[in-house]
Amino acid sequence: MGFEQLAELRDRLRAEKVQAKTENTKQRTRKPSPQTKPREQDPAVEAIWRLQKHFPLAFPVNPAPKVPLKEGILKDAEQHLELLGITSEQLKQGIATWCRGSRYWASMTENAPRLDLNGQAVGIVTAAQALHAKQQAKRQRGQARRNQPKPKQDKAVDTAAEQIAD
Repeated sequence: MGFEQLAELRDRLRAEKVQAKTENTKQRTRKPSPQTKPREQDPAVEAIWRLQKHFPLAFPVNPAPKVPLKEGILKDAEQHLELLGITSEQLKQGIATWCRGSRYWASMTENAPRLDLNGQAVGIVTAAQALHAKQQAKRQRGQARRNQPKPKQDKAVDTAAEQIAD
C-alpha cells in the first residue's frame, strides 16, 4: 500500500468517525433518558434544584460544602413559593432532604454561623446541635454498613475452614 492510499484511508476513517459522532449526538438529543433529568422525577430534588438556583449562598452546589441553615428557614422559604414555582409540600421535602446527610451534618460544627436565604449569618450552631449532628452522621454510617451485603465466601474456602477446625 502506497503513501497516497494510506492518506486516503486515513481521511476516509476520519470522516466516518466524525459522521458517527454527529449521529450519536443527534440520537442523544432526541431521546432524553430518565437519568439526565432526575429532578423531574423526584419532587424533593426538584425543590433543592430550585432553591440552589434562587438562593445559592444558602444552598451551595456540590462540591462546595453545605452550610448550617437558619432555624426556621422553612418559614422564610415559604414566602418565596411563587418565585420557586413549587408547592409547600415539595419545599418541605426538599429542605428535609437537604438537611439530612453527611455533607450537612459535617457543616454543623459548634459556633459555625447559621445562614438565612441570602447567605447572611443570623445565628450559630450550639454545642448540643453539633453533638446531635455528629450522632446523626454516626448513625447513618452504621445503617449504611448494616445495609451492605456481606461478602460471599467461596464454598471451597468454607469447606477448608471446617476441615481445619476439625
